[in-house]
Amino acid sequence: MNTVSKFLDICTTASIVLLLALPVNAQEVDLQIGDAAPEFEALADDGDVWNSADHIGEKLLVVYFYPAAMTGGCTDQACSFRDNRTKLTELGAEVVGISGDSIRNLEIFKRTNNLNFPLLSDPEGEIASAFGVPVRDGGTITRVVDGEEVELERQVTTARWTFIIGHDGNVLYKDTDVDAAGDSDAVIRAIEQLATTN
Repeated sequence: MNTVSKFLDICTTASIVLLLALPVNAQEVDLQIGDAAPEFEALADDGDVWNSADHIGEKLLVVYFYPAAMTGGCTDQACSFRDNRTKLTELGAEVVGISGDSIRNLEIFKRTNNLNFPLLSDPEGEIASAFGVPVRDGGTITRVVDGEEVELERQVTTARWTFIIGHDGNVLYKDTDVDAAGDSDAVIRAIEQLATTN
């Protein structure tokens, strides 16, 4: 074997090892209805650890991913879930929102909009990727909060996708083309329809 062949063999082996070591990205995960939902935990807006395993079983779990706290569509979406919380509770469902925002951003977002459900911080996009939700680079926005200008920085920005996880931990509903303001209404309709088919 000549020197060039040896070099090519080494490069091929190194490439294979490198590919095996790379983490799975969101585009490689294709979570479908009926599949087991990934278990996850993250810090919530109050700084406490929120674990999905503590919430799956007794209630349906609505998990929605949104791009950025304190932006127009994301505020409309969060407020729609806030306003429909009573109806969702009556239907046996609880809601959790997930984004790449820091806990500080989430605390501001929740307080400013009087949100009544937990927001989770997924700064590296790991939870989003486990659900197959596309993740791109983050960014910084400036907002006036309590009369002061604040910068809200996030490491990643996720696509706007919504899931419903059943009592058995399996995916019952997946929406990859979410209408932000109408998301909670779509979820309510889906839960009502699921109730009539089960």
